[in-house]
Amino acid sequence: MTTLDLNGRTVSVRSPDDTPLLWVIRDEFGLTGTKFGCGIGMCGACTIHVEGRATRSCITAVGAVAGAKITTIEGLDPKGRHPLQTAWIDLQVPQCGYCQSGQIMQAASLLKDYPNPTDDDINAVMAGNLCRCMTYVRIRSAIKLAASRIRGGSRA
Repeated sequence: MTTLDLNGRTVSVRSPDDTPLLWVIRDEFGLTGTKFGCGIGMCGACTIHVEGRATRSCITAVGAVAGAKITTIEGLDPKGRHPLQTAWIDLQVPQCGYCQSGQIMQAASLLKDYPNPTDDDINAVMAGNLCRCMTYVRIRSAIKLAASRIRGGSRA
């Protein structure tokens, strides 16, 4: 049995160690905000944080993260008030919305490394997160809005 910290709770996983973390999150714990997209780590829909770093959960075996701190979109801010989440809503970023949790989780990691990101920073870090609806302009705007809110001391 594997133990890990999932959104601030210590949990025990029943699945075999080679099970993709995505399926453990969704099937064992019912956290369906993390999406399955491609299954090969190329689209970013399954992005979560492992020890604070953006990680593709579809290609990460649960056994590889034993004891690690895992954060899903549900754990980013349980009330949905993270500056990225509020910026996403304020700027009406989602169209179909399928990729959005992965986009937000990747963007949260981006803002840790680049608190005042340029367009080039955003393009480079977000390049692996695909959006079928092509809302990239709104995604970039929301990231910049969230960054300004964080710098200004506003969490919402």
